[in-house]
Amino acid sequence: MILLSANLATEQELSIWGMILKGGWLMIPIFILSLLAVYIFFERYLLIRRYACMNPGFMDQLRDCLLAGNSRKAIDLCNQENTPMSRMLIKGILHQDLPASELRAIVESSANLEVSELEKGLSTLATCSGMAPMIGFLGTVVGMIQAFYDMAMAGNNVNITLLSRGIYTAMITTVAGLIVGIIAHFAYNVLTARIDRIVNNLENTSAEFMEIMYEVKNSKVK
Repeated sequence: MILLSANLATEQELSIWGMILKGGWLMIPIFILSLLAVYIFFERYLLIRRYACMNPGFMDQLRDCLLAGNSRKAIDLCNQENTPMSRMLIKGILHQDLPASELRAIVESSANLEVSELEKGLSTLATCSGMAPMIGFLGTVVGMIQAFYDMAMAGNNVNITLLSRGIYTAMITTVAGLIVGIIAHFAYNVLTARIDRIVNNLENTSAEFMEIMYEVKNSKVK
């Protein structure tokens, strides 16, 4: 009984692999797109997850350093944090003597650069989500052409076995392309949602930093 079930499992595994092989050469670009999508997703996800974490008391410590006039310590604190928010704040601290409007522009420009760094690879991921189904549909057309060609060559001796090559190519590439496209599209939306959260954090941090600089300038006037 155990031997029989093992044989059935082996046959099933071989049949699945055989079906993939029967998908034809169009399975190769679909497979490459799937690897690319998986790599981009995990590389960006881990990076964004690390940058999303921020010390809850960081801004309070930064305020204390700046109010005390210790800009060097404030920069060291930001370097230790090493997040998009802290790197944005370093730009602001280095230009804190500028007027408020210019300082705000520099901070916002730095924030935009940080966001563009986080978004690297997202356009490629979006391309994978769009191209994979298109290649799958191309496989459908190629498979149908192959099936009709086999029918024409067979004449009156047409049977389902003869048409199987074209049908396999048509169905398997379509399914594979849709699966890769759906997964890549879901991964793209997950990363976009997380980047949007970081953008909100950057905006909140920028506004809080400008409030701190207002306090610092008022303290110097007094």
